[in-house]
Amino acid sequence: MNIRRALATAVAAAVTAPVVILSAGPALADAEPAAQTQPQPQTQKKPTLAELEKAVAAAKKVYEDAVAAEKAARAALDALGMPTDPLNAARIETQKKAGDATARKQIADKALSDAEFELQTLPAGASKDERDAVQKKIDEARKDVEKATADKAAADALAKKAADAWSDARVRAGQRLYAAQQEVAKALAAKEAAEKALADAEKAAEDPVCDPGNLLVTAALTGLPSRITAGTSTDFSLRITNGTDKTLDRLRAFTYAWAADKSHHKVSRDLLRLQWSTATSRGWKDVDSRNRAGTVENLAAGAHADMKLRLTLDAKTPAGQGFAFVSALKAEKSCDGTEPPMTEYPFEILAAGTKADTEKKKTSDTKPLGGTSTTPLTTATTGQLAATGSSSATPKLALAGGAAVLAGAATVLTTRRRRTEG
Repeated sequence: MNIRRALATAVAAAVTAPVVILSAGPALADAEPAAQTQPQPQTQKKPTLAELEKAVAAAKKVYEDAVAAEKAARAALDALGMPTDPLNAARIETQKKAGDATARKQIADKALSDAEFELQTLPAGASKDERDAVQKKIDEARKDVEKATADKAAADALAKKAADAWSDARVRAGQRLYAAQQEVAKALAAKEAAEKALADAEKAAEDPVCDPGNLLVTAALTGLPSRITAGTSTDFSLRITNGTDKTLDRLRAFTYAWAADKSHHKVSRDLLRLQWSTATSRGWKDVDSRNRAGTVENLAAGAHADMKLRLTLDAKTPAGQGFAFVSALKAEKSCDGTEPPMTEYPFEILAAGTKADTEKKKTSDTKPLGGTSTTPLTTATTGQLAATGSSSATPKLALAGGAAVLAGAATVLTTRRRRTEG
């Protein structure tokens, strides 16, 4: 998430919603990249420190309320387990009565069994009066069994009803506790985001090098072919535009090449050599391991500066789909430590020896942000391309061959194939 979006959302959280979750935007888009469209500048009004402090206070209050609600929900759930809880007490009492009724039925069942056994074991010479007396015991025992069975059924029903009521209450209490825990998590995320936005703003106020204005600096490619044959080199240009309202002392250019074969497997970076050059760089220089190209110095508001790029594909590079990514960073590092906006440009890789269409991609109709200055780059009004420049800060441009990246590249490649075959 870029710092400007974080600041704007933090303020909105204090005014329009009790809880706000701040989420990062999608990484590599599923659809085909908009190859020739420059990122548009963010136009939101920068929040003041007072507004950010208000957002932090509001987020803290929401978090504290959520924690209190979670504590109450947990206490309510725990209370249901206490013998003094009415539902739990009813459950315990009805279970006891059901147990007593079960015991009485067992006694009645045994009495009936004993009476029937006594009748069966009467001697053959027993009198009618003796037999009638035992039969009377059997009849009375059967009545006792019938009553005990009915009593047990009624007690079991009451016990089940009480147990279900207690169980349902526990489920509802558990759901309320879970919901309260979710609200605590959301409130904590919003509070931490608001606190970070305030800390970043305070840091930016103290250190002008840390500036969210990176979003107003754009990078775009010109002249990248739509097809490149393995074993060849192609030259094109990188244009950096200052969309801010002031001259920028120093800008760092970043660029990166990535490719996948027709089976959507990542191509080794060793097969893709990317170089840069300026009038003062004394020849071609390799883009370093941190994806850094040259620097631009003293670039006036609304002006742009160009540098040359050269992409060489090793003859062993398999046919497939390639991408060139470019970006520019205003300061030595961004305030939130994340990468600046990236612009991506697709191109098709043809197998070595294939005759490629030499047509170059035209630049976008979108004009450089802030103006279309074409003053020579050696003047102070547009800025000067510096040959070298050290920087410990590098955007996170590494697009290793993970499944999500390969899936995105595969989608683009499939789309391009369909268009070509159609």
